[in-house]
Amino acid sequence: MSTLPDGLDAWLRLSLTPGVGDVSARKLLGAFGLPEQIFCQPEAALRQVVGPAQSAALQLPPQDWVAQCELTRAWLDGSAQRGVLTLADAAYPTSLLNMADPPLVLYWQGDVSLLAHPQCLAMVGSRNPTPQGERTAHDMAKALAAAGGCVVSGLALGVDGAAHTGALDGGGATIAVVGTGLDRVYPSRHLALAHRITQQGLLLSEFPLGTPPSQSNFPKRNRIIAGLAQGTLVVEAALASGSLITARLAVDMGREVFAIPGSIHSTQAKGCHALIRQGAKLVETAQDVLEDLRFAPPVATMPAHGGAPTDGCRTRGDDAAEPLVAGPPGRLLAQMGHHPLGLDELQARTGESAAHLQAWLMELELDGHVARAPGGLFQRVVRV
Repeated sequence: MSTLPDGLDAWLRLSLTPGVGDVSARKLLGAFGLPEQIFCQPEAALRQVVGPAQSAALQLPPQDWVAQCELTRAWLDGSAQRGVLTLADAAYPTSLLNMADPPLVLYWQGDVSLLAHPQCLAMVGSRNPTPQGERTAHDMAKALAAAGGCVVSGLALGVDGAAHTGALDGGGATIAVVGTGLDRVYPSRHLALAHRITQQGLLLSEFPLGTPPSQSNFPKRNRIIAGLAQGTLVVEAALASGSLITARLAVDMGREVFAIPGSIHSTQAKGCHALIRQGAKLVETAQDVLEDLRFAPPVATMPAHGGAPTDGCRTRGDDAAEPLVAGPPGRLLAQMGHHPLGLDELQARTGESAAHLQAWLMELELDGHVARAPGGLFQRVVRV
């Protein structure tokens, strides 16, 4: 069997032992020291710390241990951009050590120094956000990264992907905590994004190489997302969203929770509204988060309170708006407001024919001022 440096093979054995989770493993480490010492203990000694089934399982190497060691060795293969951290490594993120169940091992690919970044914000939300929600996630992450923050998310579709992309577009840092082994990318449509993150950020996983996507893995990885960051920002989320799990975990860890409000008619805003009622801080701009977490002084490019100039209008006075789009399309844009609307409602609001509205909406959509929402609705898109 090929061995791994620094006793990593023993750490992998402990992490792969059936029935021995992170909490039990930490008890064993506290009682006996490094994994090599755990495996030298008689079963009777182990039973003083864990149950009979776990003690028996620790007596024999897991069936997939040898194959996993070989797979890990081949994956590392001398690469300076890949590695595995254990609880005993000095580079293991201190922000995770105070958790009740810190991962025994963390597989990483990219810039591992980001684990020590002092200004991390988790951004999570719906996998099926509204066009405005996706744009908000991107622009918020871009502004935070440009101000020196590191955006942590989960590489999922929707808000996660938009947050990672925004951070990279802002020239900043991002960490993607995934629910699979690092030798595969899920979802597959984020393959190019994952590659970009390895070049400019960090991919992180507690799951062994070869681990496929599993529904149970994603709530588990959420504790790492929350643990790495000083705060968690929820952009859009339904009441049953997994993003609310991340928010609750953040609260349990003593972290700040932020939420962006939305339309009272949108199911994708109800989770955020519930968080705000429970004490999460309402966020309108990236500057709100930066000031609350004291990440960095406001920079010139940050949007100010009251909103920056948007794609569709320039704010003036209180709620007055000056269209930036000329002619009838500009007037339609000013009348749309910020809620998703159907063609019938737009006809009632404007008095225009369906043919005219469809032509103007197409023009606005092509110019990026309007996006199609589910159910045949149209929504005005603004920059955060």
